[in-house]
Order: sequence, then C-alpha cells, then structure tokens
Amino acid sequence: MIGGSNPWQRPMAEVHGIAVRPGDGEDMVETLEQRAVTGAGLVGDPRAKGRRGLTLLSREKWLDVTRELKVDLPWYARRANVLVYGLDLKQTIGRLIRVGDIIVKIWGETKPCGLMDEIHPGLRDALSLDLRGGVHGEIMYPGVVRLGDPVTIMEVPLGGAQPAPETPTP
Repeated sequence: MIGGSNPWQRPMAEVHGIAVRPGDGEDMVETLEQRAVTGAGLVGDPRAKGRRGLTLLSREKWLDVTRELKVDLPWYARRANVLVYGLDLKQTIGRLIRVGDIIVKIWGETKPCGLMDEIHPGLRDALSLDLRGGVHGEIMYPGVVRLGDPVTIMEVPLGGAQPAPETPTP
C-alpha cells in the first residue's frame, strides 16, 4: 500500500443531495431521505415514473457548470432527484446501480430542456456537454435513499454483457 490507500479499491461514491418536485410548476424540495417505488419513482414526485423514475446529477459536473457560468445555483435547479459525488455517470448508462437501498436501471442521459435557460441564460448549453445534465433510470427494487448513502455500479450490466475491466487508480 502506498500512502495508506489500497490502489485496487475503488473509491466509494455517495449521495450528496435528494430532492422531489411535488407537482407541475412547483419548486424542488430537498429532503434527507426519500422512499422509492418500483414502476414510479421517489414518493412525493408524482411526475417520476417508468424509465424516468429517478434522475441523477453529478456534483462534480454541476460545480463545473456553475463555475463556467459564474453563477451560484443550488443543484436542484437542474430538477434532478439525486446528487451524487464520486461517480462517473457515463459508466452507469445501461447498467444497474445501487443507490442506498434501491436498485436503478440507468437508461440514458437526461437532456436539458429550455426551462434551464429560464433559470439562467446559457444553462441549457452548459448542461448539454459531457453528460452534465445527468442520467435517468427506472426503479427496479424499491427502498429508501438517504443523504450519505453509498452509490455503486452493480457487477452485471444490462443485457448480460460483461462489465468493463476496472483499472487500478494511482
């Protein structure tokens, strides 16, 4: 071991924020924990369902966007449900991930809509690059997600394909 860390162990990602939108036109509401329901999404977010039952946003990518735009916006302005830290969302597409107690099938990128430019000019374009708008998925196994919960990519990707080999981090 060099520097007290195991180079073969992947750093753990975690939940840094949870939010729901109670209804159309309503502001997002942050919460410390939320129950997720199969076939729907987070309880308290009635628009979430099916393949868009849960949306995830990378904390690192959000910070890049706000720095570039020189604006201080809360992460939930993106209207995502879960803010994650330490996870490359590109690696999750087509895979199953565990977020706290729940298992989510990640279907694809969450494309930013025109509403983003109403929140701040240029936000939509800034989110359109490099998966900065996040990903969306379907709740496959219900449960509760809590602030600080681990987020992990499960071993078997969708469709029975073999997972990409992991490389040790220096």
